[in-house]
Amino acid sequence: MNCNWVKENVTLYVYEELADDARHELERHLERCADCAAELKAAREFHQAMSVVRAPEPTPNLLAASRMRLQEALETAEQSHGWARWAFDFAGWMSQMKLSPALVVVLLMFGFGAGIMATWKVASDSRTAPAIATQPSSAPATSQASIAGIRAITQEPGSKQVEIQYDTVQPQLVQGSLDDPRIQQLLLYAARNNYNSGVRMDSIDLLTQNPDDQRVREALMYALRYDNNPGARLKALEGLQSYVRQDIRVRNAVLEALMNDANPGVRSTAIGLLRPVRADSSVRQALQYLAREEKSEFIRSESRRVLSATPDID
Repeated sequence: MNCNWVKENVTLYVYEELADDARHELERHLERCADCAAELKAAREFHQAMSVVRAPEPTPNLLAASRMRLQEALETAEQSHGWARWAFDFAGWMSQMKLSPALVVVLLMFGFGAGIMATWKVASDSRTAPAIATQPSSAPATSQASIAGIRAITQEPGSKQVEIQYDTVQPQLVQGSLDDPRIQQLLLYAARNNYNSGVRMDSIDLLTQNPDDQRVREALMYALRYDNNPGARLKALEGLQSYVRQDIRVRNAVLEALMNDANPGVRSTAIGLLRPVRADSSVRQALQYLAREEKSEFIRSESRRVLSATPDID
């Protein structure tokens, strides 16, 4: 424990984010170091001064834009390759260990217990090896697999049969009906997480066939808000169309797309979906704003046209 470490972590101490063992060591150091005690006093005074200042609430537009940029950054981020992904900072780990004596004791106890269990397991396997060898192997359930990505999705024409190829450690293939929970799980995963925009669109297209499922509706709203592919967002709008009137969350998601989406096709489609609920106060206010301030002439004229046909009660 030295003064540099205390100065780097005193803010975590003030905000009560420091681990218990490190907190104890820091407090012991403060008892005998006047400079670090003064540093702590200054940090506490700053914290008290800032606590009386009300933090501004982010606007919905800022939140939506930030989430879209985060999604795009995650999809385009370069993954670690080769030995880099397995690299381990042993020196950094050891520096943390010297501040965590309780953790060291726990690790030693765990290692001792693991050694005993490993010895017992080897002895047990040696006695039961012939019986185990005769048992057929079975593929892990989808819910237990570590899915790396959805490789391809195809639907058999004229039926509800779907074929999904997905990756774990090695590519795998599953077939089943759209009503099969395994198929639904993989489609929901692909709609949110797959790096391939074509696969995302295929999954969203299939999910729109069952929008009554709340999980499906959540996935479609997620795609409408954060998918960087305009085609996927248009597919999501198509699936949400029948729920704009009855589900306020769907209405808000479509309204958000109208106000913030960068694609004119998505925005014009959103106006069409909001037409049945144009008398809603939030929708009417958004259309009035667009009719006055929108830079796109088409969106501005469409907003005015919808407003002109808006009755007092819809």
